[in-house]
Amino acid sequence: MPAALRIKLTSEEDKTLQELSLADNVLRRVKMRAIALRLNADGVTVPTIAAHLHIHEHTVRSTLRRWENLGLGGLWEAPGRGGKRKEV
Repeated sequence: MPAALRIKLTSEEDKTLQELSLADNVLRRVKMRAIALRLNADGVTVPTIAAHLHIHEHTVRSTLRRWENLGLGGLWEAPGRGGKRKEV
């Protein structure tokens, strides 16, 4: 069984993530990641977060690792993701 991933948030980080999760002009994926991070910091386990948000456990673990490595910038997609437009 994998080791439990647990993050700690400062009060400022928690406030920022709360604001992102409630903002209207933020992508849905960013909101979900912010919610997952806050739940994990409150002690909720990865399987419970995944079930609550209807996403895969791997996605939650990936979000937690991105937070550990990249911080707030890890919530957004990296540039160049997705298919490119094709000229017709």
